[in-house]
Amino acid sequence: MIVRDARLVPVTPVVGLPDEPVDVLVEDGRVTQVGPRLARPADVEEIDAGGRWLVPGLWDQHTHLGQWSLTSTRLDLSAADSAEHALDLARFWLAEHPGRPLVGFGHRPAVWERQPTVAELDAVAGDTPVVLIAGDAHHAWLSTSAQVALGLEVRDDNVYENEWFAAYAGLPGLVGNDGISPAGYLNSLNRAAAKGVVGLVDFEFGGGPQDWVERWTEGCDVLRVRVAMYAERLDEVLAAGLRTGDALVAGDDRLTMGPLKIISDGSLNTRTAWCCEPYVDGGVGAANQSGAELRSLLARAHSGGLEVAVHAIGDAAVAHALSVYAETGARGSIEHAQLITRDDVRRMAGVPVRASVQPAHLIDDRALTEQIWPGRSERCFAFRWMLDAGIPMVFGSDAPVAPLDPWLAIGAAVHRGADDEDSWHAEQALTAHEALAASVDGQPTVGVGSRADLVLLDRDPLAPGEDAADTARLLRSMPVALTVAAGRVVHSTL
Repeated sequence: MIVRDARLVPVTPVVGLPDEPVDVLVEDGRVTQVGPRLARPADVEEIDAGGRWLVPGLWDQHTHLGQWSLTSTRLDLSAADSAEHALDLARFWLAEHPGRPLVGFGHRPAVWERQPTVAELDAVAGDTPVVLIAGDAHHAWLSTSAQVALGLEVRDDNVYENEWFAAYAGLPGLVGNDGISPAGYLNSLNRAAAKGVVGLVDFEFGGGPQDWVERWTEGCDVLRVRVAMYAERLDEVLAAGLRTGDALVAGDDRLTMGPLKIISDGSLNTRTAWCCEPYVDGGVGAANQSGAELRSLLARAHSGGLEVAVHAIGDAAVAHALSVYAETGARGSIEHAQLITRDDVRRMAGVPVRASVQPAHLIDDRALTEQIWPGRSERCFAFRWMLDAGIPMVFGSDAPVAPLDPWLAIGAAVHRGADDEDSWHAEQALTAHEALAASVDGQPTVGVGSRADLVLLDRDPLAPGEDAADTARLLRSMPVALTVAAGRVVHSTL
Protein backbone atom coordinates (compact mmCIF):
# COMPACT_ATOMS: atom_id res chain seq x y z
CA MET A 1 0.00 0.00 0.00
CA ILE A 2 1.18 3.52 -0.75
CA VAL A 3 -0.58 6.57 0.70
CA ARG A 4 0.16 9.66 -1.38
CA ASP A 5 0.09 13.33 -0.46
CA ALA A 6 -0.43 13.00 3.31
CA ARG A 7 0.53 15.50 6.00
CA LEU A 8 2.28 13.82 8.94
CA VAL A 9 1.17 14.86 12.42
CA PRO A 10 3.91 15.08 15.10
CA VAL A 11 2.12 13.36 17.97
CA THR A 12 5.26 13.82 20.05
CA PRO A 13 8.16 16.10 19.07
CA VAL A 14 9.98 14.54 16.11
CA VAL A 15 13.16 16.02 14.63
CA GLY A 16 13.12 16.45 10.88
CA LEU A 17 9.43 15.77 10.29
CA PRO A 18 8.56 17.17 6.84
CA ASP A 19 6.24 20.18 6.69
CA GLU A 20 4.96 19.36 3.20
CA PRO A 21 2.75 16.41 2.22
CA VAL A 22 4.63 13.17 1.61
CA ASP A 23 4.02 9.63 0.40
CA VAL A 24 4.03 6.72 2.83
CA LEU A 25 4.85 3.20 1.67
CA VAL A 26 3.59 0.23 3.70
CA GLU A 27 5.00 -3.27 3.22
CA ASP A 28 4.52 -6.39 5.34
CA GLY A 29 2.72 -4.53 8.11
CA ARG A 30 5.35 -1.78 8.52
CA VAL A 31 6.03 1.67 7.12
CA THR A 32 9.13 1.19 4.97
CA GLN A 33 9.52 4.55 3.22
CA VAL A 34 8.39 8.15 3.77
CA GLY A 35 9.15 10.92 1.31
CA PRO A 36 7.96 13.00 -1.63
CA ARG A 37 6.96 11.26 -4.87
CA LEU A 38 7.91 7.72 -3.91
CA ALA A 39 8.00 5.11 -6.63
CA ARG A 40 5.03 2.74 -6.48
CA PRO A 41 6.05 -0.94 -6.37
CA ALA A 42 4.21 -3.30 -8.66
CA ASP A 43 0.85 -4.63 -7.45
CA VAL A 44 0.70 -2.17 -4.53
CA GLU A 45 -2.60 -0.45 -3.72
CA GLU A 46 -2.47 3.34 -4.03
CA ILE A 47 -4.49 5.71 -1.84
CA ASP A 48 -4.70 9.42 -2.55
CA ALA A 49 -4.77 11.26 0.79
CA GLY A 50 -5.40 14.59 -0.89
CA GLY A 51 -3.38 16.54 1.66
CA ARG A 52 -5.23 15.11 4.65
CA TRP A 53 -3.56 14.59 8.04
CA LEU A 54 -2.02 11.21 8.86
CA VAL A 55 -1.66 10.03 12.48
CA PRO A 56 -0.79 6.69 14.07
CA GLY A 57 -3.78 4.45 14.69
CA LEU A 58 -5.79 5.10 17.85
CA TRP A 59 -6.28 2.61 20.69
CA ASP A 60 -8.91 2.12 23.34
CA GLN A 61 -6.99 0.63 26.25
CA HIS A 62 -10.04 -0.34 28.33
CA THR A 63 -13.20 -1.84 26.86
CA HIS A 64 -15.78 -4.47 27.73
CA LEU A 65 -16.50 -5.31 24.13
CA GLY A 66 -19.22 -7.85 24.73
CA GLN A 67 -21.23 -5.40 26.81
CA TRP A 68 -20.56 -2.62 24.32
CA SER A 69 -21.78 -4.92 21.52
CA LEU A 70 -25.02 -5.42 23.44
CA THR A 71 -25.81 -1.74 23.96
CA SER A 72 -27.77 -1.52 20.71
CA THR A 73 -30.05 -4.33 21.93
CA ARG A 74 -30.64 -2.87 25.41
CA LEU A 75 -33.09 -0.26 26.61
CA ASP A 76 -31.27 3.06 26.92
CA LEU A 77 -31.79 4.42 30.43
CA SER A 78 -29.19 7.17 30.29
CA ALA A 79 -31.84 9.91 30.29
CA ALA A 80 -33.63 8.55 33.39
CA ASP A 81 -33.42 11.20 36.12
CA SER A 82 -35.46 9.33 38.75
CA ALA A 83 -36.70 5.89 39.66
CA GLU A 84 -40.13 6.88 38.33
CA HIS A 85 -38.64 7.90 34.98
CA ALA A 86 -36.75 4.60 34.65
CA LEU A 87 -39.90 2.66 35.54
CA ASP A 88 -41.88 4.53 32.88
CA LEU A 89 -39.26 3.65 30.25
CA ALA A 90 -39.34 0.00 31.30
CA ARG A 91 -43.17 -0.07 31.36
CA PHE A 92 -43.36 1.32 27.81
CA TRP A 93 -40.77 -1.19 26.50
CA LEU A 94 -42.52 -4.15 28.15
CA ALA A 95 -45.85 -3.09 26.65
CA GLU A 96 -44.26 -3.17 23.20
CA HIS A 97 -42.51 -6.53 23.84
CA PRO A 98 -44.93 -8.57 25.98
CA GLY A 99 -43.36 -11.52 27.79
CA ARG A 100 -39.85 -10.75 26.52
CA PRO A 101 -37.10 -10.37 29.17
CA LEU A 102 -35.76 -6.83 29.35
CA VAL A 103 -32.19 -5.65 29.87
CA GLY A 104 -31.63 -1.92 30.21
CA PHE A 105 -28.44 0.06 30.67
CA GLY A 106 -27.23 3.50 31.59
CA HIS A 107 -29.19 4.95 34.53
CA ARG A 108 -27.21 6.63 37.34
CA PRO A 109 -29.21 6.26 40.56
CA ALA A 110 -26.47 7.78 42.73
CA VAL A 111 -27.76 11.23 41.77
CA TRP A 112 -31.46 10.40 42.19
CA GLU A 113 -33.41 11.79 45.14
CA ARG A 114 -34.15 8.26 46.33
CA GLN A 115 -32.94 4.75 45.58
CA PRO A 116 -35.22 2.31 43.73
CA THR A 117 -36.72 -0.87 45.14
CA VAL A 118 -37.36 -4.29 43.68
CA ALA A 119 -41.01 -4.14 44.74
CA GLU A 120 -41.75 -1.19 42.48
CA LEU A 121 -39.92 -2.86 39.58
CA ASP A 122 -41.96 -6.03 40.16
CA ALA A 123 -45.13 -3.95 39.94
CA VAL A 124 -44.12 -3.02 36.39
CA ALA A 125 -42.47 -6.30 35.34
CA GLY A 126 -44.76 -8.91 36.83
CA ASP A 127 -43.28 -12.34 36.06
CA THR A 128 -41.11 -11.02 33.20
CA PRO A 129 -37.40 -10.88 34.11
CA VAL A 130 -36.12 -7.30 34.06
CA VAL A 131 -32.45 -6.38 34.57
CA LEU A 132 -31.56 -2.67 34.63
CA ILE A 133 -27.77 -2.22 34.67
CA ALA A 134 -26.46 1.05 36.09
CA GLY A 135 -24.27 3.25 33.92
CA ASP A 136 -21.12 2.42 35.88
CA ALA A 137 -21.75 -1.34 35.25
CA HIS A 138 -20.97 -2.07 38.91
CA HIS A 139 -24.53 -2.71 40.05
CA ALA A 140 -27.99 -3.53 38.72
CA TRP A 141 -31.68 -3.24 39.62
CA LEU A 142 -33.33 -6.62 39.03
CA SER A 143 -36.92 -7.78 39.30
CA THR A 144 -37.59 -10.74 41.57
CA SER A 145 -38.06 -13.09 38.62
CA ALA A 146 -34.71 -11.97 37.18
CA GLN A 147 -32.97 -12.54 40.51
CA VAL A 148 -34.40 -16.06 40.71
CA ALA A 149 -33.46 -16.82 37.08
CA LEU A 150 -29.88 -15.72 37.71
CA GLY A 151 -29.54 -17.73 40.90
CA LEU A 152 -29.39 -14.74 43.26
CA GLU A 153 -30.71 -14.54 46.77
CA VAL A 154 -33.86 -12.45 46.46
CA ARG A 155 -33.61 -8.97 48.01
CA ASP A 156 -35.37 -5.63 47.68
CA ASP A 157 -32.39 -3.49 46.71
CA ASN A 158 -29.69 -3.39 44.05
CA VAL A 159 -27.14 -6.14 43.40
CA TYR A 160 -23.61 -4.80 43.73
CA GLU A 161 -20.00 -5.44 42.75
CA ASN A 162 -18.72 -9.05 42.85
CA GLU A 163 -22.18 -10.55 43.27
CA TRP A 164 -23.35 -8.62 40.22
CA PHE A 165 -20.27 -9.47 38.15
CA ALA A 166 -20.88 -13.18 38.82
CA ALA A 167 -24.58 -12.88 37.97
CA TYR A 168 -23.82 -11.02 34.74
CA ALA A 169 -22.41 -14.18 33.19
CA GLY A 170 -25.92 -15.66 33.25
CA LEU A 171 -27.54 -12.89 31.18
CA PRO A 172 -27.08 -14.55 27.76
CA GLY A 173 -29.04 -17.57 28.96
CA LEU A 174 -31.78 -15.26 30.26
CA VAL A 175 -32.26 -13.03 27.22
CA GLY A 176 -30.62 -14.90 24.34
CA ASN A 177 -27.17 -14.68 22.77
CA ASP A 178 -27.78 -12.74 19.53
CA GLY A 179 -26.18 -9.49 20.68
CA ILE A 180 -22.82 -11.12 21.38
CA SER A 181 -22.66 -13.34 18.32
CA PRO A 182 -19.67 -12.87 16.02
CA ALA A 183 -21.88 -10.57 13.95
CA GLY A 184 -22.52 -8.43 17.03
CA TYR A 185 -18.81 -8.17 17.77
CA LEU A 186 -18.04 -7.44 14.12
CA ASN A 187 -20.48 -4.55 14.13
CA SER A 188 -18.74 -3.07 17.18
CA LEU A 189 -15.30 -3.51 15.64
CA ASN A 190 -16.40 -1.77 12.46
CA ARG A 191 -17.92 1.10 14.47
CA ALA A 192 -14.61 1.47 16.31
CA ALA A 193 -12.66 1.45 13.04
CA ALA A 194 -14.84 4.30 11.79
CA LYS A 195 -13.54 6.38 14.74
CA GLY A 196 -9.92 5.66 13.80
CA VAL A 197 -9.44 2.83 16.31
CA VAL A 198 -6.93 0.19 15.23
CA GLY A 199 -6.65 -1.70 18.50
CA LEU A 200 -8.26 -2.28 21.88
CA VAL A 201 -7.82 -4.10 25.15
CA ASP A 202 -10.84 -6.26 25.95
CA PHE A 203 -11.66 -6.64 29.65
CA GLU A 204 -14.96 -8.46 29.10
CA PHE A 205 -16.21 -10.31 32.17
CA GLY A 206 -16.07 -14.08 31.85
CA GLY A 207 -14.13 -13.91 28.60
CA GLY A 208 -10.74 -15.28 27.81
CA PRO A 209 -8.22 -16.13 25.11
CA GLN A 210 -10.02 -19.11 23.62
CA ASP A 211 -13.25 -17.15 23.23
CA TRP A 212 -11.41 -14.62 21.10
CA VAL A 213 -9.60 -17.29 19.07
CA GLU A 214 -12.99 -18.74 18.09
CA ARG A 215 -14.37 -15.28 17.33
CA TRP A 216 -11.29 -14.46 15.26
CA THR A 217 -11.80 -17.46 12.99
CA GLU A 218 -15.43 -16.41 12.51
CA GLY A 219 -14.60 -13.07 10.88
CA CYS A 220 -13.80 -10.77 13.82
CA ASP A 221 -10.19 -10.28 12.72
CA VAL A 222 -10.62 -6.56 12.01
CA LEU A 223 -8.54 -4.71 14.62
CA ARG A 224 -5.69 -5.52 16.96
CA VAL A 225 -7.03 -7.03 20.19
CA ARG A 226 -5.28 -7.69 23.50
CA VAL A 227 -7.33 -10.16 25.49
CA ALA A 228 -7.44 -9.77 29.27
CA MET A 229 -8.74 -12.37 31.70
CA TYR A 230 -9.79 -12.49 35.34
CA ALA A 231 -8.51 -14.47 38.31
CA GLU A 232 -10.83 -17.43 37.76
CA ARG A 233 -8.98 -18.17 34.49
CA LEU A 234 -5.47 -17.45 35.75
CA ASP A 235 -4.64 -21.14 36.31
CA GLU A 236 -5.84 -21.98 32.81
CA VAL A 237 -3.70 -19.26 31.20
CA LEU A 238 -0.61 -20.11 33.26
CA ALA A 239 -1.00 -23.79 32.44
CA ALA A 240 -1.11 -22.91 28.75
CA GLY A 241 2.15 -20.98 29.14
CA LEU A 242 0.64 -17.79 27.75
CA ARG A 243 2.51 -14.57 28.47
CA THR A 244 1.39 -11.01 27.85
CA GLY A 245 2.10 -10.20 24.20
CA ASP A 246 2.01 -13.79 22.96
CA ALA A 247 0.12 -14.35 19.71
CA LEU A 248 -3.07 -16.34 20.26
CA VAL A 249 -3.27 -17.37 16.60
CA ALA A 250 -0.04 -18.68 15.09
CA GLY A 251 1.57 -16.22 12.71
CA ASP A 252 -0.82 -13.35 13.49
CA ASP A 253 0.39 -10.59 15.82
CA ARG A 254 -2.95 -8.80 15.82
CA LEU A 255 -4.59 -11.02 18.47
CA THR A 256 -2.45 -11.29 21.58
CA MET A 257 -2.57 -12.22 25.23
CA GLY A 258 -3.24 -9.24 27.46
CA PRO A 259 -3.08 -8.75 31.23
CA LEU A 260 -4.66 -10.29 34.29
CA LYS A 261 -7.48 -7.96 35.33
CA ILE A 262 -8.16 -7.46 39.04
CA ILE A 263 -11.02 -5.32 40.37
CA SER A 264 -9.51 -4.19 43.66
CA ASP A 265 -12.31 -1.84 44.78
CA GLY A 266 -15.71 -0.60 43.69
CA SER A 267 -17.01 2.56 42.04
CA LEU A 268 -17.91 6.13 42.90
CA ASN A 269 -21.60 5.68 42.07
CA THR A 270 -22.03 2.75 44.43
CA ARG A 271 -19.89 4.43 47.12
CA THR A 272 -17.76 1.27 47.14
CA ALA A 273 -14.54 2.81 45.81
CA TRP A 274 -12.05 2.41 48.66
CA CYS A 275 -11.04 5.80 50.06
CA CYS A 276 -8.75 7.20 52.73
CA GLU A 277 -11.47 9.56 53.99
CA PRO A 278 -15.20 8.87 54.46
CA TYR A 279 -17.88 9.64 51.91
CA VAL A 280 -20.09 12.55 52.94
CA ASP A 281 -22.80 10.08 54.05
CA GLY A 282 -20.36 7.73 55.81
CA GLY A 283 -18.24 4.73 54.95
CA VAL A 284 -14.98 4.56 53.06
CA GLY A 285 -15.78 1.79 50.59
CA ALA A 286 -13.80 -1.43 50.77
CA ALA A 287 -11.11 -3.54 49.17
CA ASN A 288 -12.33 -6.51 47.17
CA GLN A 289 -9.30 -8.64 48.17
CA SER A 290 -7.19 -8.87 51.26
CA GLY A 291 -3.61 -7.70 51.01
CA ALA A 292 -2.42 -11.31 50.91
CA GLU A 293 -4.84 -12.19 48.11
CA LEU A 294 -3.79 -9.23 45.98
CA ARG A 295 -0.10 -9.95 46.53
CA SER A 296 -0.59 -13.59 45.57
CA LEU A 297 -2.40 -12.73 42.35
CA LEU A 298 0.21 -10.19 41.26
CA ALA A 299 3.11 -12.45 42.18
CA ARG A 300 1.69 -15.45 40.33
CA ALA A 301 0.90 -13.40 37.24
CA HIS A 302 4.33 -11.76 37.25
CA SER A 303 6.16 -15.07 37.62
CA GLY A 304 4.16 -16.40 34.67
CA GLY A 305 5.05 -13.49 32.40
CA LEU A 306 1.71 -11.72 32.62
CA GLU A 307 1.16 -8.02 33.13
CA VAL A 308 -1.57 -7.01 35.58
CA ALA A 309 -4.29 -4.40 35.21
CA VAL A 310 -5.55 -3.36 38.65
CA HIS A 311 -8.84 -1.49 38.81
CA ALA A 312 -8.39 1.11 41.58
CA ILE A 313 -10.74 4.09 41.76
CA GLY A 314 -10.44 5.31 45.37
CA ASP A 315 -7.21 6.77 46.73
CA ALA A 316 -6.82 4.00 49.32
CA ALA A 317 -7.16 1.39 46.57
CA VAL A 318 -4.56 3.19 44.44
CA ALA A 319 -2.13 3.40 47.38
CA HIS A 320 -2.60 -0.29 48.19
CA ALA A 321 -2.14 -1.36 44.57
CA LEU A 322 1.07 0.64 44.26
CA SER A 323 2.47 -0.98 47.40
CA VAL A 324 1.71 -4.46 46.06
CA TYR A 325 3.22 -3.67 42.67
CA ALA A 326 6.38 -2.48 44.44
CA GLU A 327 6.51 -5.58 46.69
CA THR A 328 6.02 -8.11 43.90
CA GLY A 329 7.87 -6.44 41.03
CA ALA A 330 4.80 -6.95 38.83
CA ARG A 331 4.30 -4.73 35.80
CA GLY A 332 1.14 -3.38 34.23
CA SER A 333 -1.35 -0.63 34.90
CA ILE A 334 -3.55 1.12 37.40
CA GLU A 335 -6.94 1.26 35.74
CA HIS A 336 -8.93 4.45 36.47
CA ALA A 337 -6.86 6.05 39.28
CA GLN A 338 -9.84 8.36 39.67
CA LEU A 339 -8.83 9.71 43.08
CA ILE A 340 -5.16 9.93 44.01
CA THR A 341 -2.97 11.81 46.48
CA ARG A 342 0.02 13.88 45.40
CA ASP A 343 2.33 11.56 47.34
CA ASP A 344 0.98 8.54 45.49
CA VAL A 345 1.52 10.27 42.16
CA ARG A 346 5.18 10.50 43.12
CA ARG A 347 5.20 6.85 44.23
CA MET A 348 3.51 5.77 41.01
CA ALA A 349 6.28 7.38 38.99
CA GLY A 350 8.72 4.96 40.61
CA VAL A 351 6.75 1.79 39.90
CA PRO A 352 6.65 0.10 36.45
CA VAL A 353 2.98 0.80 35.79
CA ARG A 354 0.95 2.87 33.37
CA ALA A 355 -1.92 5.16 34.31
CA SER A 356 -4.77 3.74 32.21
CA VAL A 357 -7.42 6.44 32.50
CA GLN A 358 -10.83 7.21 31.01
CA PRO A 359 -11.20 10.97 30.57
CA ALA A 360 -14.86 10.87 29.47
CA HIS A 361 -15.82 9.59 32.94
CA LEU A 362 -15.09 12.99 34.44
CA ILE A 363 -17.99 14.49 32.48
CA ASP A 364 -20.42 12.04 34.08
CA ASP A 365 -18.85 12.01 37.55
CA ARG A 366 -18.03 15.65 38.27
CA ALA A 367 -21.37 16.55 39.92
CA LEU A 368 -21.46 13.39 42.04
CA THR A 369 -17.82 13.86 43.03
CA GLU A 370 -18.53 17.31 44.44
CA GLN A 371 -21.54 15.89 46.27
CA ILE A 372 -20.04 12.81 47.96
CA TRP A 373 -16.27 13.54 47.87
CA PRO A 374 -16.37 17.20 48.91
CA GLY A 375 -12.99 18.87 49.08
CA ARG A 376 -11.27 16.20 47.01
CA SER A 377 -12.14 17.14 43.44
CA GLU A 378 -8.80 18.87 42.78
CA ARG A 379 -7.13 15.45 42.84
CA CYS A 380 -9.72 13.58 40.76
CA PHE A 381 -8.68 12.59 37.24
CA ALA A 382 -5.30 14.17 38.03
CA PHE A 383 -3.93 13.86 34.51
CA ARG A 384 -1.56 16.83 34.68
CA TRP A 385 0.01 15.68 37.94
CA MET A 386 0.60 12.20 36.54
CA LEU A 387 1.95 13.29 33.19
CA ASP A 388 4.26 15.89 34.72
CA ALA A 389 5.58 13.21 37.09
CA GLY A 390 6.63 11.12 34.08
CA ILE A 391 4.00 8.41 34.50
CA PRO A 392 3.17 6.70 31.17
CA MET A 393 -0.47 7.43 30.38
CA VAL A 394 -2.92 5.67 28.07
CA PHE A 395 -6.57 6.44 27.35
CA GLY A 396 -9.60 4.19 27.22
CA SER A 397 -13.37 4.42 27.38
CA ASP A 398 -14.47 1.60 29.71
CA ALA A 399 -17.20 1.05 27.09
CA PRO A 400 -20.10 0.76 27.59
CA VAL A 401 -19.71 3.04 30.64
CA ALA A 402 -18.65 5.66 28.11
CA PRO A 403 -18.89 5.33 24.31
CA LEU A 404 -16.06 3.57 22.50
CA ASP A 405 -14.84 6.84 20.99
CA PRO A 406 -11.24 8.01 21.42
CA TRP A 407 -12.08 11.53 20.25
CA LEU A 408 -14.56 11.90 23.11
CA ALA A 409 -11.78 10.93 25.54
CA ILE A 410 -9.24 13.26 23.91
CA GLY A 411 -11.69 16.16 24.03
CA ALA A 412 -12.53 15.49 27.69
CA ALA A 413 -8.84 15.55 28.61
CA VAL A 414 -8.35 18.89 26.85
CA HIS A 415 -11.51 20.58 28.16
CA ARG A 416 -12.63 18.93 31.37
CA GLY A 417 -16.35 19.31 30.83
CA ALA A 418 -19.21 19.03 28.39
CA ASP A 419 -19.80 21.65 25.68
CA ASP A 420 -22.00 23.79 27.90
CA GLU A 421 -19.82 23.49 31.03
CA ASP A 422 -16.81 25.32 32.35
CA SER A 423 -13.63 23.29 32.62
CA TRP A 424 -13.59 21.32 35.88
CA HIS A 425 -10.20 21.86 37.51
CA ALA A 426 -8.59 23.12 34.33
CA GLU A 427 -5.20 22.90 36.03
CA GLN A 428 -5.37 19.13 35.42
CA ALA A 429 -6.14 19.49 31.68
CA LEU A 430 -3.84 18.24 28.93
CA THR A 431 -2.92 19.76 25.60
CA ALA A 432 -4.22 18.23 22.37
CA HIS A 433 -0.68 16.97 21.69
CA GLU A 434 -0.56 15.20 25.06
CA ALA A 435 -4.05 13.74 24.78
CA LEU A 436 -3.39 12.42 21.28
CA ALA A 437 -0.10 10.90 22.43
CA ALA A 438 -1.99 8.98 25.15
CA SER A 439 -4.24 7.49 22.47
CA VAL A 440 -1.78 5.99 19.94
CA ASP A 441 -0.21 3.13 21.92
CA GLY A 442 3.21 4.73 22.11
CA GLN A 443 3.68 5.54 18.43
CA PRO A 444 5.34 9.00 18.14
CA THR A 445 4.26 9.63 14.55
CA VAL A 446 4.03 7.81 11.23
CA GLY A 447 7.63 7.06 10.21
CA VAL A 448 9.90 4.43 8.80
CA GLY A 449 9.69 1.34 10.97
CA SER A 450 6.39 2.23 12.64
CA ARG A 451 3.49 -0.21 12.59
CA ALA A 452 1.19 0.06 9.60
CA ASP A 453 -1.63 1.31 11.82
CA LEU A 454 -2.68 4.57 10.22
CA VAL A 455 -5.54 7.03 10.43
CA LEU A 456 -6.23 9.72 7.83
CA LEU A 457 -8.15 12.73 9.13
CA ASP A 458 -10.04 15.47 7.30
CA ARG A 459 -8.84 18.07 9.83
CA ASP A 460 -5.61 18.79 11.63
CA PRO A 461 -6.13 17.30 15.13
CA LEU A 462 -3.61 19.73 16.62
CA ALA A 463 -5.13 22.91 15.17
CA PRO A 464 -6.26 24.99 18.17
CA GLY A 465 -9.77 26.30 18.57
CA GLU A 466 -10.66 29.66 20.03
CA ASP A 467 -10.25 28.21 23.52
CA ALA A 468 -10.03 24.80 25.20
CA ALA A 469 -13.78 24.22 24.94
CA ASP A 470 -13.75 25.00 21.21
CA THR A 471 -10.69 22.78 20.69
CA ALA A 472 -12.53 19.95 22.46
CA ARG A 473 -15.60 20.44 20.25
CA LEU A 474 -13.42 20.16 17.15
CA LEU A 475 -11.75 17.03 18.48
CA ARG A 476 -15.02 15.33 19.42
CA SER A 477 -16.35 15.84 15.89
CA MET A 478 -13.14 14.75 14.13
CA PRO A 479 -13.93 13.25 10.70
CA VAL A 480 -12.02 10.04 9.94
CA ALA A 481 -11.45 9.40 6.23
CA LEU A 482 -9.40 6.20 6.41
CA THR A 483 -8.33 3.63 9.01
CA VAL A 484 -5.60 1.09 8.28
CA ALA A 485 -4.95 -1.67 10.84
CA ALA A 486 -1.87 -3.85 10.36
CA GLY A 487 -1.59 -2.72 6.74
CA ARG A 488 -5.21 -3.47 5.87
CA VAL A 489 -7.91 -0.87 5.15
CA VAL A 490 -10.69 -1.41 7.71
CA HIS A 491 -12.59 1.86 7.17
CA SER A 492 -12.73 4.34 4.32
CA THR A 493 -14.87 7.25 3.15
CA LEU A 494 -12.51 8.13 0.29
